[in-house]
Amino acid sequence: MSRIKVMDENLANKIAAGEVVEKTMNVVKELVENAIDAKSSSIKIDLIDRGVKEITVTDDGIGMDRNDATLAFSRHATSKLKDLEDLFNIESLGFRGEALPSIASVSHVTLKTSDGITGTEVIIHGGNIESVSNSDLKKGTQITVKDLFYNTPVRLKYLKNLYIELSNIVEYVNKMALSFPNIKFVLTNNDKVLLNTDGSGNLLKVIYNIYGLDVSKKMIKIEKENRDYKIEGYISYPEVTRSTRSVITTLVNGRIIRNNDLIKCILDSYHTYIHEGKYPIVVLNIEADPYLIDVNIHPTKMDIKFSSFDILKELINKAITSKLEELTLIPKIEAPSNTESIYTNPSKIDLTKIIDNYIENNDKTTSIVEENKSLEELSFDFEVSENSNEISYNKDTDNTERVKKMYPVGLVHGTYIIAENEDGMYMIDQHAANERINYEKYLKAMGTHDNKMIDLLIPIRIELPANDFIILKEHMNLLEELNFVVEEFGNNAILIRSHPFWLPSGNVEEAIRKIIDIIISKESFDSYKFTEKVAITLACKMSIKANDHISLSDMEYLLDTLRKTDNPFTCPHGRPTIISYSKYELEKLFKRAMD
Repeated sequence: MSRIKVMDENLANKIAAGEVVEKTMNVVKELVENAIDAKSSSIKIDLIDRGVKEITVTDDGIGMDRNDATLAFSRHATSKLKDLEDLFNIESLGFRGEALPSIASVSHVTLKTSDGITGTEVIIHGGNIESVSNSDLKKGTQITVKDLFYNTPVRLKYLKNLYIELSNIVEYVNKMALSFPNIKFVLTNNDKVLLNTDGSGNLLKVIYNIYGLDVSKKMIKIEKENRDYKIEGYISYPEVTRSTRSVITTLVNGRIIRNNDLIKCILDSYHTYIHEGKYPIVVLNIEADPYLIDVNIHPTKMDIKFSSFDILKELINKAITSKLEELTLIPKIEAPSNTESIYTNPSKIDLTKIIDNYIENNDKTTSIVEENKSLEELSFDFEVSENSNEISYNKDTDNTERVKKMYPVGLVHGTYIIAENEDGMYMIDQHAANERINYEKYLKAMGTHDNKMIDLLIPIRIELPANDFIILKEHMNLLEELNFVVEEFGNNAILIRSHPFWLPSGNVEEAIRKIIDIIISKESFDSYKFTEKVAITLACKMSIKANDHISLSDMEYLLDTLRKTDNPFTCPHGRPTIISYSKYELEKLFKRAMD
């Protein structure tokens, strides 16, 4: 008896759904791509409960007749491939014919569509067509997906945190809006608008809609081509970076892709311009003959293979580096001319005028220049009244016995302090030592919970992309636990009205942004690890740097303070702070002592 049998189509669709539909974002992706392929000029995505309860995608595309509307839910049914030759010349976003049947097999789907002549409504439950009837929908298509994974509860159970699911959807739709600025995109969740572009074709306006005014003013247009590829888009000034690579949007013939080699190529082009671990904001569209690329290498079509990748790599590198080299990248101070009107009512901003002015003057940039900080401004001094809960580094503790007092005698290369005592000679990395001191200062200050705050005369406004704002909103309690007074301010923005006393003066906004970056970049939170990460980040930024020449008295103060820390031997990254040469070893080196 034969043991091999042809798989039931409904079962096959469920298996395919395991590859095509892993999360709510996959559903939105497939439906939006179909809408784009249908030549839509407007696409609206409405979510209920972040897409788990309901996803509705409405477009004004070419629509379908009744026959196509029912056939669309058959496996491998597609209008985008007709023969093998078409597989090597793919110009549409979808082509496999797996998405709709896969989605329908794990949800309740209602399709309403019209080609301008006839309207059709198809209702499908768990992959089975329940009814087909007439619909009066105007030309276009509307697909509603309800109760996703209702019949596969294991997959529903393993969905990520629902805020992360929503953040993934927002990130995807943002990137699609960047891919197709000529299409109007509207995204809502529980009737709250998360994105609304105008479909005017102005990419810089879409960048504004997603990242805000501060970023859109500091984007540089690039455009270059060779015999095989053409690239165009926007890159940010080096001063505008984020802590996650998701801000790098790469497109090939309008298709969003995630290709590590391509991202590495972009980052290499920014080499020496940005710090390691930071990522520029980039929107880069690559146009290529479909024969030069292969998009059929992954179920989600998010990766791609290139022919002649070295040629593309050289093109990208030249386009970015040549633009950076010709610009004046010195940040300059520019006080806002009408801060109150912008912050009080963001809706009154004349975006068209701002964008037009920027396009005319896109070789200019403004920024706050970070002033050199003296050792006094970096103060380690925490001596306070006896009734205070603040930490005190000014009182000797048993830790001083672990490292004897060292007497500084000079500085080498503006970085390494040379010190001595009766036991020998010491080399101290001033940055690593200062990092250790500041790290313990911030770590202990954040653990005091004494609710000491500084009220701001002028609140700090921070604007974020919608997907980042969603994650921050979920974890707003982390800011409150650190003694920040925060409130939402319009769409995707917050106001900081008060901050904890331990935040570094003169660098308050920068420090707050770094804390927010940490919150956004972490998917799971351990309270201590989060606090430690904040302490490490702030300590590194606010410490003395290499080539910061300090006086002998400052060196002595630094070394005495280091001795009083819990661990004076390494910085929070694990690098040594002190290297010692005993008196005997020195004498051996100079042949004053013999073995």
